[in-house]
Amino acid sequence: MFLAMFVFLVTLAFVIWQPRGLQIGTTAVTGAIVALIFGVVDFTDVLSVVSIVWDATLAFIGIIILSMILDEIGFFEWAAIKMAKLSRGNGHLMFVYILILGALVSAFFANDGAALILTPILLAKMKYLKMKPLAIFAFLMAGGFIGDSASSPLVISNLTNIVTAGYFNIGFVTYAQNMFLPNILAILASITVLWLYFRKDIPFSIDVSKLPEASSVIKNHTMFRFSWGFLALLMAGYFIGDSYHLPVSVFALGGALVFLLIANYYKAVKPLMTIKAAPWQVVWFSIGLYVVVYGLKNAGLTDVIASWIRELNTHGDFIAIVGTGFLSAFISSVMNNMPTIMIMDIAIDQVGYIGNEALVYANILGSNLGPKMTPIGSLATLLWLHVLAQKGVKISWGEYMKVGLVITPAVLFVALLGLV
Repeated sequence: MFLAMFVFLVTLAFVIWQPRGLQIGTTAVTGAIVALIFGVVDFTDVLSVVSIVWDATLAFIGIIILSMILDEIGFFEWAAIKMAKLSRGNGHLMFVYILILGALVSAFFANDGAALILTPILLAKMKYLKMKPLAIFAFLMAGGFIGDSASSPLVISNLTNIVTAGYFNIGFVTYAQNMFLPNILAILASITVLWLYFRKDIPFSIDVSKLPEASSVIKNHTMFRFSWGFLALLMAGYFIGDSYHLPVSVFALGGALVFLLIANYYKAVKPLMTIKAAPWQVVWFSIGLYVVVYGLKNAGLTDVIASWIRELNTHGDFIAIVGTGFLSAFISSVMNNMPTIMIMDIAIDQVGYIGNEALVYANILGSNLGPKMTPIGSLATLLWLHVLAQKGVKISWGEYMKVGLVITPAVLFVALLGLV
């Protein structure tokens, strides 16, 4: 256990520190190699990890490529301007509308897509509107929070969702049905709590007339019009594929590649540049870190967690569901939600999935929402902070946790009530 924990902590420390620009994927893969060398894991374990995460990884690549193409044609910038102008200059309405936009982007393009693509667009528009620093901080923090808190409605909304759905063979439709109410409650709670927390920093009025017309930011009108129909067909494909038990990556990655070819035909993107610009380091990060964490499983961590979940089960459904959600949230906040989701999935499987289905969804909610308590809790937050740092915006751990520790528990509790 000591050796497995040491390898994990060193790997995570380098992921956070990133000395001399060391990429997170390189660090995670290095950690996995070290774990192999010291016998914390073996090649059979690596194959087990690959069997768990391959669908999630390929689906993630597809979702990000699709998001990048849409970003290239101006789809998300158009949406941001539309939402801003819909507020008619009311700062508080704009705050709510931007959160709704973040929730929609997270639902259909994953929380990592929201962090990578929507964040720089919002930051640019807020600077263009000459908003004060406190107001910019409020909008950025709220946008970063909603990206994770609203990432539970569909299997494709978060890597954690895809991993868990694949591990327990949960269909696309079944997942969406079970997560509909908890996600709605999470969004409503997020908007309410975020507004209450930041209401004094939000300007009453904003001169949105300075913003350009939404249509002017569209770089390829043909692809823009086509994308609406394509996205609708893609969503239908997810539901149809569920009937035939097809992996979600078949449609996520397959659809993205088809969309890329069509975008190339209409000269909207350069395929090689798009593929090259995709965040491949995230892929290596997820696989490498999962291998490192599998060493903790070998050392008995899942057995310990399984015993805790069994104890929670003895106190009835309410305690079991809420307790499992907060257990997942706490572990995610200190260990990152990527490894947490797999450790918790294995532990719940040891307890027994049949009859404990609600615990699986509680784990997802905890792994998606709980990480917002700390900057290291989720990959989306790490990406979000990295994007902001590249734009010259530094948010300290203290500033972040002052918000995250206050807001996250309340929103998570409300979301878990949807499962209860």
